This record gives sequence, C-alpha cells and structure tokens, in this order.
Amino acid sequence: MKKIVLSALAALTLGSVAANAGVTLYQDANGQVFTKPAEGRTLIKTPTSVFSHADKLKFSGLAYLGYTYNDYKATLADGTINSNKDTSDFEVRRAYFQLKAYLLDDPKSYYRVTFDVSKDVTGDEKVRAKYAYLYLNEVFANTGVEIGLAHRPWHDYEEHNAWYYRSISKILIEDKAHGPDLSNSADFGMMFKTRTQYFDADYGLFNGEGYHSASNGNGMSFEWRATAHLLGVNGKDKQTKKTYWDASFFGQYNQGHKTVTIGSVTENQDLVFGGLHTVYNQPTFLVAAQYVYSDNTSNIANNISKQAGEGYSVNAEYRLGTEKEYRVLARYDSWTPEAIPAGQTSKKEDRGYIVGAAWQQNRNVEWVANTIITDNEAGSTKEKNNGTQYMLTARVSF
Repeated sequence: MKKIVLSALAALTLGSVAANAGVTLYQDANGQVFTKPAEGRTLIKTPTSVFSHADKLKFSGLAYLGYTYNDYKATLADGTINSNKDTSDFEVRRAYFQLKAYLLDDPKSYYRVTFDVSKDVTGDEKVRAKYAYLYLNEVFANTGVEIGLAHRPWHDYEEHNAWYYRSISKILIEDKAHGPDLSNSADFGMMFKTRTQYFDADYGLFNGEGYHSASNGNGMSFEWRATAHLLGVNGKDKQTKKTYWDASFFGQYNQGHKTVTIGSVTENQDLVFGGLHTVYNQPTFLVAAQYVYSDNTSNIANNISKQAGEGYSVNAEYRLGTEKEYRVLARYDSWTPEAIPAGQTSKKEDRGYIVGAAWQQNRNVEWVANTIITDNEAGSTKEKNNGTQYMLTARVSF
C-alpha cells in the first residue's frame, strides 16, 4: 500500500510538471515513472494536474542513509560482561518529506508539514509528524511566529550554523550515549523568531515533553536562544561562502518535566538548563564551542535528577578542494552528571570523540565516513555504551 501511494504521488506530481514542460512520461508495472520508453513501460497519456487552494506549493526531502558497525567493549571496568553486543546494520536513520503551502498575501508566510521516517524503540520503522505549523511573518517588527508542532529554539540554530553533521550525531544536549539527553528538536507550542543584522533570537512556550511524547499536563516550558552576530553576518547554511562569528545564550525552564516518587513522596521536577555557545567560520574552516549547565530542582532530600550536571562540546572542520567539497571534521563532548552513581564515591564523566571526513558530491548528495568513540568513565551509569562506531553515511536532499 505504501509503495502504491508513493508511486501515485510521484506520478501525480511529475505528470503535472511534465504537462507544463512538454515532457512525455512512462510507467512500469511497479508504478515507477520514467522519461524514456522501454520494455514493460507504458505511456502516461493524460497527466493529472495537482490542484491546491494555495498560491504555491513547495516540496522537499532529506534522508540520512548509512551503515554502522558498533564495536562495544566486551567487559566493563569492574570485570562484568557488557550487556550491549556488537551490531552491524544498514540504516535509514531519518527520511523527511516536507511540504510548504503559501496561503497568505505575504510571500514569507506559510504552512509547513514534515513527515519523518525513523526507528522507534523496538527498532521498527515508523512515520510520524516532525513539524506541522503555521508560520506568520512580521507579526511584530522583525519578528515572525511558528504555531503548532514547531521548532525548539536551540537545535535548529546549532545544526545550521555550527554542527552540520546531524546525519551522524545529534548535538550535545540531545545526545543519549554520552550526553545529558536534555531536549529534542521539536515540540507543540508557539515560538517567536526575531531577526536583525546583528542580533536574532528564538523564544517561546511549549508543552515541554517534545514531539515524541504526549503532554503530561504538569506545566509549560519556556525556552530561548539569543544570538549576537558579531560581524553582522548570519551564516545559516552558507558555511563555505561566508565569514561569520556568533555568540549565543540558550536554555529552557521546563515546569513539571518529570514525576518522581521516592518513598512516600511524589513531586513534579522541573528541568532547567542554560548554555553559552560561540562559532567562528571562514570558507576554509569552522571552530565552535559550548558550555551547558543543568540544575537540580528536586525538593526531596538527597535526590538529584539524572539530567542535572554540566558539560561542554567543541567541534571543528577544515575544507579543501576548488569548491571546498572535501572536509575533515572532529568533535569532543564531555558531560558530568551531578548525581554520584550507586556504589561510587565521586561523579563520573561521560565522553565522546568524533573524527571523520566528508565529500560534497553535488548540491544534493554528501558522503561522510567517520568513527565515534564513546569513553565514559569507569563506574558511569552509561559505561555500557563504551566502544567505537564505524559509520558510512549518504546525506541526500532535494
């Protein structure tokens, strides 16, 4: 059924384009569409137009296709056998399909929906809505607003200005293997976006649990990012063409993020964190660094949230080639939870190292080969994640 629906969608869209461009299309028994005749292909005689009440529709897609070999350490520091076993898998890590419908007189206002194919906790591929929001441009001076299942303030900025390799690793605050897993990238709410030459900011109110989870109804989450463009240049997605230097402050105050029961006491714990970030970029290289602090909000004696702690991350890349199409990249993450693990006498640091190389084949396809070394300190609650990942990735966009 999925293949039939997708094939019909392809034929519908391509047929409309072909009708306007004078192109002849052919279809095989599996529903695939071609521009040349061949055995087993039949002529699509009457292409069907795409009708919409919007003035303009814009389609796009993004996929992370890859192979990963996980080589976990066989034994932990105390001599016990690691419960994680080595794995070898081809993967569709993410596959996004996006539609923007321009509905209003302002050409910069639109409705956006993005569908995301990714694995759930059972390993099954599922399709979910990643974004579904209405963006209204200039509701105030230099300020627009997203309403619905929207971006959160920090993630999108870092991934489009400082760390361009979400295809191989999420950013520090979202990392689970050696990071704090404080927040994911989308949530139900309202986010304002202010843009000027030397300053921009994203800030809003959200449910707080993220797009993966249902709201627990215990409170809202106020989240923010404020960025100074110190050279007066916004570098978004133009790292090989611009020189820019940014400094940012970001964070969130998430009321009632988790319900915790210890003994006879139950409370809704807040999640509060803040971070400082800077990035400097020239066409040939980029360097970025950040510091994040997460506070414990529990009123239960001797209880510390597992997400309380502090850490930092640094990353860099160097670009070569006539079109800067070749890149070498590196990143180091460190996170130290505030809580002392059971049976230990001190805090334990979680660490991650990323090294790799990338080739931008063209505007649509990028290849990345890399390793990720997880080296969490002996006695850490995440020590079982220790080992090395070997990855090959194709980032495909259109």
